[in-house]
Amino acid sequence: MAKIAIVYFSGYGHTAKQAECVQAGALSVPGTTVEMLRIDQEGNLSEGAFEQITAADAVIYGSPTYMGGPAWQFKKFADASSKPWFTQAWKNKLAAGFTTSASTNGDKANTINYFFTFSQQHSQIWIGLGLMPMNAKANSHEDTNWTAGFAGALGISPSDANPDEIRKGDAESARQLGIRVAEFAPRISS
Repeated sequence: MAKIAIVYFSGYGHTAKQAECVQAGALSVPGTTVEMLRIDQEGNLSEGAFEQITAADAVIYGSPTYMGGPAWQFKKFADASSKPWFTQAWKNKLAAGFTTSASTNGDKANTINYFFTFSQQHSQIWIGLGLMPMNAKANSHEDTNWTAGFAGALGISPSDANPDEIRKGDAESARQLGIRVAEFAPRISS
């Protein structure tokens, strides 16, 4: 059994769709439960969310990449986590991350690195995507891990696309991240 918390912010719905794909992957692993903890537009989580994170075996962080890093709403959540940090309440929990931006690169690696650093401050154990990139001429954005994210799941959400137009490959990459975390979480928590 694995209890997973997905903590994320979504400005326009694209990252929320990506979070749903991560959730679907995690839930496909028998015995897994998932708490979806969406950060609101003011950068706040619902009451009791920090306790849900503390009770989880794994935490998956998500945010769109804005101006080369996570949204300020996610950073507000990170700053608010100083009390669990002080007591090391999230120590030894598995951690992972996902992000999306409108362009192919968009400096998404900075957002994943932010999540990694944040997880290390909380003494968590980081797990990457675990998928090889699809980087041959025959591949396209419809293939899994076309964006070559090794440290986390990366997505491309064109600025004129609605959230339901998530690219097939990005959706599958996010789903695979959820599966990987759900499969490893019981090993870490036992």
